Amino acid sequence: MTIREQLHRLVDELPESRAGAAEKLLRALKAGASIDPVDLALTIAPEDDEPETPEEAAAVQEARGESETIPHDEVLRRLGR
Repeated sequence: MTIREQLHRLVDELPESRAGAAEKLLRALKAGASIDPVDLALTIAPEDDEPETPEEAAAVQEARGESETIPHDEVLRRLGR
């Protein structure tokens, strides 16, 4: 079996959830791009499938309540632009 045949077989056996990562890597290789190790790690990292705990949900709500939003025009005014 040739390498291309092995690659086709691997692609056919990939779960649909990993197809996007495979496509991104193959497109980069085709373009001759070097693959950044950080980008590679992010691309092949499994999705976070752990449910959010009640404590995490409460922390998110607390953080959202504490955040201040400033309109874009106000930011520009403060920066003197």
